[in-house]
Amino acid sequence: MITCPRPLVLALTGCSLTVGIGISVYATSVFAQEERADAALNQLVHEPPTMEDLESADIHPELKKVIRYGHDLFTNTQQLRGENVFNDMNCSSCHLGEGRVPFSAPVWTAAITLPDFRGKNQHVNNLEERIAGCFAYSMNGVPPEYGSDEMLALSAYHQWLATGAPMYPDKPIYGRGFPAPEEPAEGPSYARGETAYQENCSICHQENGAGHYENDEYVFPAPWGDGSNNWGAGIARLETMAGFIYQNMPLGQPRSLSDQQAWDIAYYITRQERPQDPRYTGDVAETAERFHGRSLYGQTREHDGHVLGDHDNFGEKGDIKPWNVGMPRFENLSEE
Repeated sequence: MITCPRPLVLALTGCSLTVGIGISVYATSVFAQEERADAALNQLVHEPPTMEDLESADIHPELKKVIRYGHDLFTNTQQLRGENVFNDMNCSSCHLGEGRVPFSAPVWTAAITLPDFRGKNQHVNNLEERIAGCFAYSMNGVPPEYGSDEMLALSAYHQWLATGAPMYPDKPIYGRGFPAPEEPAEGPSYARGETAYQENCSICHQENGAGHYENDEYVFPAPWGDGSNNWGAGIARLETMAGFIYQNMPLGQPRSLSDQQAWDIAYYITRQERPQDPRYTGDVAETAERFHGRSLYGQTREHDGHVLGDHDNFGEKGDIKPWNVGMPRFENLSEE
């Protein structure tokens, strides 16, 4: 039996926020905490256990080893570079604080809400399939095989973080996903977004969006370009990017940007190029119609007439296609 008594809190403080390799920072805004505490009323609030909690947990030592390996893969996914990962990202690049931080798509929520139907691939997904999707799109990679040591370890880490949370909760989950801020009075602006990005983001992510490296090691991720997510990643959507920025950026200063700034920066970032969607049919208009109702893929960039996604650049992965993309499921089930 897992024993991990922890107090129920409405906002997390003092968490370790792991970004890239060896960088741990976490700071909070009192104002943001108060807002989030109010929002948590009548929602499922869960504080995930830490790796320190794992040491004293009443579970088998072999399971502890696997969970530690899953944590290591999650925070340093680059160790799978060239086999499963073909960009500069780690799982923790998007899921901050080792996948624990609310409003940064904490990953324990997947462990208690799956299996469930997913609109992206139009069938019921389990936890492993959801993780595989992150490899195919967010890591611009090829997933580890279902049941492999890596997939089992990552799944075990997700489930460890969900310790004590109920399956299929009957109320909304506090801090789930990247909730977008209110849409501003003025529509998003590329020019304003570029200015706000250079003022608030380029110090970590570089003026050209290439990310930051020290001693050839990745520290801060690339928000666009070959080192970033491909066009199929959820965070390439405007509202998802706006939510991530507003809730989490600049690092250690959540909700310090205005709604307008978050939308403008997101608009600027999501109108830059990135590796091609692995679902690409060979025609950008067809791919946009089939798969991109919620992203800017296939749209014409206003300042130079460039059609976003109109290229054959799949990044470092080249023409390798993820085995899980387009894989049919439950074809023998009858229609109700």
